[in-house]
Amino acid sequence: MAKKIIPAISIAVITVLALLFLSGASPNRDIIKSTFEIDATYYDAGYVEISYHDKSEKTNHVVLEILGMDESYQKTLSGSKFVETVQFPVVPKYGWQVHPVTFLIDHQELGKVSLKTEIHPYGEPAPPIIYGNP
Repeated sequence: MAKKIIPAISIAVITVLALLFLSGASPNRDIIKSTFEIDATYYDAGYVEISYHDKSEKTNHVVLEILGMDESYQKTLSGSKFVETVQFPVVPKYGWQVHPVTFLIDHQELGKVSLKTEIHPYGEPAPPIIYGNP
């Protein structure tokens, strides 16, 4: 009988801990989601316009990076709001998913925050943003 109780208690404890962990992460994600606005839009003129806005205005700096390019694009920017223009003369053969745009944010209250999105053509809906901590 004792052999059956121990696994049941273990499963119950693991379930409770998992629920506490998952419910604890949700408010932080909601705060991040309501604090930051990012977008990466491709224009037919051959460039991508990347915008960043921290509504709390407490950004120390942001490391902006576009992955998957022949020549790596990385730039450190300061301030809580910016628009960066990057030349992109050719639309990628395999779609914009091969060039994710990442933001590594150093924030006064939230610490290090990472955001990731994809470039989308002008006039099309923006893809979802992935929120995380580095």
